[in-house]
Amino acid sequence: MSPLRQQMHDAMLVRGLALRTRETYIEAVAKLARFYPAGPELLTPGQVEAWLLHLVRDRKLSFSTVNQAASACRFLYGEVLKRDLAVFPVPMAKTPQRQPEILGRAELAALFAAADSPKGRALLHTAYAAGLRVSELCALQVGDIDSQPDRQCLRVRAGKGGKDRYTLLPPTLLETLRLYWRAYRPPTWLFPNREGSGPMDIKGAQRRYAQARDRAGIVKSGGIHTLRHCFATHLLEAGVDLVTVQRLPGHHQVSTTSFYLHMASTQWRPPATANPLDLLAALPKLH
Repeated sequence: MSPLRQQMHDAMLVRGLALRTRETYIEAVAKLARFYPAGPELLTPGQVEAWLLHLVRDRKLSFSTVNQAASACRFLYGEVLKRDLAVFPVPMAKTPQRQPEILGRAELAALFAAADSPKGRALLHTAYAAGLRVSELCALQVGDIDSQPDRQCLRVRAGKGGKDRYTLLPPTLLETLRLYWRAYRPPTWLFPNREGSGPMDIKGAQRRYAQARDRAGIVKSGGIHTLRHCFATHLLEAGVDLVTVQRLPGHHQVSTTSFYLHMASTQWRPPATANPLDLLAALPKLH
């Protein structure tokens, strides 16, 4: 590890940045270093901006991805190299606010039925019914399931911003996880990798979602994060209050949650006897 890389790693660690953020920043700066023969500490603001332009124009990367690289550069030059960002500016793009495509309940039922195995179905059920980010989903451990009747929740370790929280473990999801555990008996990680030596990686979870989506004939865009969007939207449609919906997925600001109010349908009404927090129970039965 180069001295600059070690210095950046230590600066992120002492500031408590999440592991995923540290990995993303290190990877971005490494790509910047490979793009120019000189070290990143010798570059000018114009050269950094030219690299970001290359990512947009030549690599065709999304603005959100390029903004991650820009954030890494801002951390490097501002926090590590102590440059004045007013003198050494790193531009950030304005990202278009596109609304995600929300799956209908019949589409979700078809998606789950198209999962390739009980493990894949349990993975997708958990992402939707608990409203997890894919990194949180893959990091779940068996011990994070609290099935006690007076608790019945999932512990989320080191979510966004490195914060732990608790989220829903509705009865239908608990039954899915019990059936899965009896079949697979995962010892530590709830969804382990093939070798059983660690958690399933994020690409593996994304791949399982994409395969099930294609088998179900769903043409709407989006990856496994779509299930988290569906979670928030469907809770609001079921009449759950905005503050509760904000807390469960770990939104820092209520404005993030209120974004889903624009996607909630006014046509759907939950059955009078339904538990509004048990989203899986509200899905139609496939014949």
